[in-house]
Amino acid sequence: MRRLHRPRIVIGGTGSGAGKTTLTLGLMAALRRRGLTVQGFKVGPDYIDPTYHTAVTGRPSRNLDTWMASADVMKEIFLRGSEGADVSVIEGVMGFYDGKDPRSDQGSTAQVSMLLEAPAVLVVGIASMARSAAAIVKGFATLSEGVSLAGVVCNQAGSAGHISLCKAAIEQECEVPVLGGFVRTEGIQIPERHLGLVPAVERGELAPLFDRLADLVEEFVDVDRVIEIARSAPDLDECEAGLFGGAVEEAAGVKIAVARDAAFNFYYPENLELLERFGAELVFFSPLAGEKVPEDAGALYIGGGFPEEFAGELAGYTDARQDLKERVLGGLPTLAECGGYMYLGASLADRDGVVHEMCGVVPGEVKMQGKLAALGYREATAVGGHFLLPVGETVRGHEFHYSTLTELGEFAYAYRVKGLRGEKEEGYAGGRLVAGYTHLYFPSNPEVARRFVEEARAFARERSV
Repeated sequence: MRRLHRPRIVIGGTGSGAGKTTLTLGLMAALRRRGLTVQGFKVGPDYIDPTYHTAVTGRPSRNLDTWMASADVMKEIFLRGSEGADVSVIEGVMGFYDGKDPRSDQGSTAQVSMLLEAPAVLVVGIASMARSAAAIVKGFATLSEGVSLAGVVCNQAGSAGHISLCKAAIEQECEVPVLGGFVRTEGIQIPERHLGLVPAVERGELAPLFDRLADLVEEFVDVDRVIEIARSAPDLDECEAGLFGGAVEEAAGVKIAVARDAAFNFYYPENLELLERFGAELVFFSPLAGEKVPEDAGALYIGGGFPEEFAGELAGYTDARQDLKERVLGGLPTLAECGGYMYLGASLADRDGVVHEMCGVVPGEVKMQGKLAALGYREATAVGGHFLLPVGETVRGHEFHYSTLTELGEFAYAYRVKGLRGEKEEGYAGGRLVAGYTHLYFPSNPEVARRFVEEARAFARERSV
């Protein structure tokens, strides 16, 4: 078995808000300045941070998840995604040890770091502490056997002298090098979910922020040492390709239309690549530009995004909405996730309470809320059976949304989903439509992707008769 050289480093944090994304983006940009090819990864189910990674590195960022997929599949995704890169930067999720269950490392940054034998740099907020910073680092370094904590970056410091105090304590008590630190700085906040995130990234409007972060990292972090740490990671065994092994099936004229624009843009790269792996040709179109579903499409995939931010524009394209409704009700195999689910509803009330007419395929009214309506991993089991899943079969994914859907009349659920807080019925299934708030992760059950393509083939055959 071949051994593969994959320089890599994990950026973890003591918790959400510690500064992982700031360091990750600044480091990626600094490495790019040095002429290195950089591959970004994000631990856990997230779409926003990978969008930033992709903008900085010029390569599609990928998610690494050890709950939605097996360890072997996660490794395959890493090895496949990092091919051709000089260094891979893996941004963690939440706190370093936070994952699926508070009693284990499953789904955590720590577990991904251990499975990939990737050295980790821990971002530690040191506000109002000195020697106590060493106690925090020691706890993170020793909680789970097998963690390779290779460095620390201090954040939220009051001054350069404050960083020096914490550095002295950490290096004496933990024998972990402090690679640098940031004094509290105005104007470097990373924008989160907001209007126009994707087009702003695509137009390069965030480039000045990325340059500023690179400047900070170059000035206050030992980038050369970080590169040394990444290159010190041991070679990895080439894994047997489970998701993408074997010959790629020919497209054979089967097309799946994928909605992709500023309103609908949340797709795992592996989801799309598995559809191609099983023989589909992906054709992208923009509902936000008033584009109709391509006429020759054998199926439709509408992912999540920010339809609530563009509800007025989407509602204004009456012909496109009506065409989509007729196509779906006419039997076009369709998967709609989260934002796509909202778009297919009867109406969408935005954050100001303004109600906008949507496609009217799903018998439900959507209303935006002032706080999160759902968040977390989901194991989805088919309720009545549909083209993606037979009755009782499961696929894994996650929910993250601020809206709720009120059912209107008869409503056939797509899944029974299980999460940390129990079980519930979720989504809608009717005819050849499967829709719901759950973002499905095809690598957790590749048969979902295969069946999607097969249903597209079947529909294309029926239409040609």
